Amino acid sequence: MPLRKRLGDLLVESGLISMEQLQTALKEKGSSQRLGDALLQRGYITEQQLIEVLEYQLGIPHISLYRYPFDTNLFTLIPKEMARRNLIIPLKKNGDKLFVAMADPMDFIVIDDLRLSTGFQIETAIATKDDILRAINKFYNIDEGFEELIGETPQRENAREEDVTDQNSPVVRLVNQILSNAAVQRASDIHIDPQETKVVIRYRIDGVLRSERVLPRHMQSVMTARIKIMANMDITEHRVPQDGRIRINLDFQPIDLRVSTLPTVFGEKIVMRLLDMSANLNDISKIGFNQLNLNRFKEMIEKPTGIVLITGPTGSGKSSTLYAALNKLNSEEVNIITIEDPVEYQLEGINQIQVNQNVGMTFAAGLRSILRQDPNIIMVGEIRDKETAEVAIRASLTGHLVLSTLHTNDSIGTVTRLLDMGVEPFLLASSLSGIVSQRLVRRGCRDCMEVHEPSKREQEIFMRRGIKIDRISRGRGCSSCNMTGYKGRIALHEVLILNDEIRRVIMNGESLQTLRELAVKNQTIFLIDDGLLKVKQGLTTTEEVLRVATLE
Repeated sequence: MPLRKRLGDLLVESGLISMEQLQTALKEKGSSQRLGDALLQRGYITEQQLIEVLEYQLGIPHISLYRYPFDTNLFTLIPKEMARRNLIIPLKKNGDKLFVAMADPMDFIVIDDLRLSTGFQIETAIATKDDILRAINKFYNIDEGFEELIGETPQRENAREEDVTDQNSPVVRLVNQILSNAAVQRASDIHIDPQETKVVIRYRIDGVLRSERVLPRHMQSVMTARIKIMANMDITEHRVPQDGRIRINLDFQPIDLRVSTLPTVFGEKIVMRLLDMSANLNDISKIGFNQLNLNRFKEMIEKPTGIVLITGPTGSGKSSTLYAALNKLNSEEVNIITIEDPVEYQLEGINQIQVNQNVGMTFAAGLRSILRQDPNIIMVGEIRDKETAEVAIRASLTGHLVLSTLHTNDSIGTVTRLLDMGVEPFLLASSLSGIVSQRLVRRGCRDCMEVHEPSKREQEIFMRRGIKIDRISRGRGCSSCNMTGYKGRIALHEVLILNDEIRRVIMNGESLQTLRELAVKNQTIFLIDDGLLKVKQGLTTTEEVLRVATLE
C-alpha cells in the first residue's frame, strides 16, 4: 500500500496537515475507509485541497464542473444509477476516447466496467463529490425535466390515489427530485410555500433561505397529498396543522425528514426539516468551542448535580450541543434518560422518551416518571413553562444532573426569563450550574478565502471590543460553495458559569446590569467577542457575526 502512505506524506509536505493529524486519521479511520475520506470527515482538509494533491500525485487533471459545457447526448452512455453509485459523469468524447470526471480516479474496476459497457477508451479527470452529484442532479434530470413532470401532472383539484402512490407517477418523481436535490445541496429545511398563483419551493442552506424553483398553482394539491402519504398524515384533513416523519432511501443514502403542515390562506404550507444522520456531531471538542469556553462547559457537565441550560433561537444548533454533551457523558456506569419533542437522533445506550400531548405525556409529566427510574442524568428537550422548570429544578436539587434548552437571546437574559416564568429566586440560584448561549454563523469557504484589509467600520467594531485586528478573510465565491463565499457553519458561544457572587445577586433580585458586570469580571466571553475572535482566526466574516450577535 505505498500509495496511501504517499498521499499522507504529500499532504504533510505541502503543509496542509500536521504529522499529528495524519497519525490521528490513520489510527481512527475504519479499515475500508480511504485516508482522504478520513481527513475530509475530520475537517483537516477540504475536498478541493485533496484533489489538488491527488492531481499532482497521480498526474490526472482536476476539473470544475461549475458551468461546464456538457454534451448531454453522452448521458445515455452511462445510466443515472451507475453515475450516482460510482460518482462519475461523462464530459466529452474525442474519437474512440470518452472523457469522464470521477471522484475516485483510482477505481479501476469502475473504469473497466465503463470501457466494457460503452466500448470507448476511458480518460479520467478528478472532480469533487459534491460537484459531480450537483451535475448529475441537474443534467440527468433534464430528461425528465420539471416542465415535463408539470405537464404530465393532472390538473385536478383533488388528487386521485394512483397519482400519489404509483412510483412512476410524475408527482412521486417530482417530490423525490425535490428531496434528493435538497440532500445534495446540504439543505437543512425545505419550504413549500403556496401563493395565490404559484407554489414556491425554497431550501434553507447554511441558515439562509433561497428559492429553488416556482411551480404552477395546480401542482399544489397533488404534491401536498404525496408528502402527507409519505409522512403518514391524514390526507383528508386540511384545516388543522399536522406533524409527521418520513424515512426513505434516495440515491443510496438514507434521508430522515420531520414534516410539518400549516393551513394558510392559499392552502397548506409544508416545511420539512432534514435530519442528517451521518453528520451528527458527536464530539464535544469539534463543535467550535473556544478553549476557555470548552473547559468551562466540560466543568459544568461533569458535575454530578445541577442544571445546565443551552439557549438560543430555533435552529441555532442547541440540540447538537446537547447530544454532544450526552455522548461525552454516556457510559455504562450512568443511567441517562431524555424526554424530547420530537426525538431527533437516536443515541445508543440512552433511554429516550417522546412527548405525546394526546395521551397527557407532557414534559412535566414525563419528567416526574423519569425521577422514579433511578436516573443519573436527565435531558429535557425544552423548558417551556413554569411546571417543567420547577420539576427540573427539584430534580437537580435531589442529586441529578439536568440538561435542557430554553429560547432566550443571551446567557444573562436566561436568568430573568426563568424568574419571569415564576421560578423562586432561591431555587434558581441553588440549582443552576451554568448557561451556554449559542448561535450558528456561516463558515467562510476554505477553498476561495482571500485575505483583506479590514474596513474602517470593522476596525471600529474590533476596537470597541478591545480586540486588535490587522487582516480579515473573506470568500471570493467558487464552484464548491455555489458562489456564496460560505460553506458549512460554525457555532459561537457565550458560557456563563454561576459562582457564589452571581448566585447572591440572583437571590437578592439585583439588576441585570450587576449580573453583566460580574460576568465581565469572571472573564466571560460574550457572543459578539467569540464571533469577532473567530473572524480574527479567519473562520467567518464580520457581517455574519453581526447578523446573529449585537454590539453592546
